[in-house]
Amino acid sequence: MTRTSWHITRTDSAFTLSRRLPARFDVAAETVLPAADPLRLAHQIRQDLWRQLQRLRGFAPVVEITAAGQGLRVRAGGQVAGRVPANAAAQITEVLENPARRARWIRHASRGQGTSLPDSRADAKDSHRIAAKIDMKSESAS
Repeated sequence: MTRTSWHITRTDSAFTLSRRLPARFDVAAETVLPAADPLRLAHQIRQDLWRQLQRLRGFAPVVEITAAGQGLRVRAGGQVAGRVPANAAAQITEVLENPARRARWIRHASRGQGTSLPDSRADAKDSHRIAAKIDMKSESAS
């Protein structure tokens, strides 16, 4: 059984994806990205952030996304149980500013926009039903 206990917190101005509540930034970096689906974007960033910092003891990733003009302001980092290494913020900045990763994130988070696919901001509990509906439509189109 997979662990899917990611906490999604939405306010009028921000979207936050975190492993623990309350979300806490012991270390963080920021960037601005073009407009895209915040849930898909947050998960992609979280995955790459975890891959980079998984050796940091007690690290729990947090990604916060807010609207910034025509784009999105992303603050990524997380909670660390213990001492935060001096190079942790630089490692996060390296992940956020990597051109190949940024292109992949935007490509993934923009997928399906402008079509009749369901909004991926739906609660995570409904994602299996949404996927089943999409699969049923593709199978019945013969």
